[in-house]
Amino acid sequence: MNVEEAGRAISAEVGKVISGQFEVIEQLLVAILADGHVLLEGVPGVAKTLMVRSLARAMSLEYGRIQFTPDLMPSDVIGTMVLNQKTSEFELRTGPVFVGILLADEINRTPPKTQSALLEAMEERKVTLDGKPLDLPKPFLVFATQNPIDFEGTYPLPEAQQDRFLLKVLVDYPEPAQEIEVLKRHHSGFKPQNLDEAGIKHVLSGEQLDELRKQVQGVTVEDKSFDYIQAIVAATRKSHDILVGASPRAGIALLNCGKAIAALRGRAYVIPDDIKQLSLGVLRHRILLRPEAELEGLTADRVLTALVEAQPVPR
Repeated sequence: MNVEEAGRAISAEVGKVISGQFEVIEQLLVAILADGHVLLEGVPGVAKTLMVRSLARAMSLEYGRIQFTPDLMPSDVIGTMVLNQKTSEFELRTGPVFVGILLADEINRTPPKTQSALLEAMEERKVTLDGKPLDLPKPFLVFATQNPIDFEGTYPLPEAQQDRFLLKVLVDYPEPAQEIEVLKRHHSGFKPQNLDEAGIKHVLSGEQLDELRKQVQGVTVEDKSFDYIQAIVAATRKSHDILVGASPRAGIALLNCGKAIAALRGRAYVIPDDIKQLSLGVLRHRILLRPEAELEGLTADRVLTALVEAQPVPR
């Protein structure tokens, strides 16, 4: 099975419960193939959680969910050592982070101390408990959600943690026809809590995912594409609207995402449109606008769109 075939098969299974949202699903697949984490932003009720659950099921990955709340402690995420009363010895009780796909629901509702508990896991794919490093499952991916409009009781994600996310994906309302399809499915008895009844099949194994990632690594990138990526990233550091531009890590992320989407579309080489299409998702959470720009009503997406459009597209 090649990447394009796998992408179609997974999308078909997810489509059994998700109506539309094709671009969002494609970006989630890009992140999985590029071995990166995703920050999903959207209002409640647009199926962010259901999308992630469906993907995990179709890809035969163990799924876990943490509801982030103001009183959540780091030990609630990574686990802790507990005393066994029978043996009088401390034993490891692992937290919900030890899964293949972790849904960090409403990640911005917990204090920075608990948010930082995910930093080592996301970057190193391991956690430290009682001074001992413990490896997380392979693959290990974090899909975090946050609400863009509810600021009461929320904590901004630290810049260091935002930079750990390969993509920030915006989940919008469905199109009218898709929303009608959602209504019809629920009218027919569909219950999102029970994916067994939806008939989602396991179409991929962990070993197959490793093979797909090797195919992505083999995608050809020409020198002009490297130049295009660097020009886009460098432009964020020169803009008078941006206080802090994107780091070299952003360029690496854009490269890896470009290779993944090229493979998903059946190509063995990256084209400029691959890079251009994913630039917003890669960069929107990695820049910091100047206060003056925000006062003028500018957003990260508006500024980035203008910057990307201003870069000469290689031919």
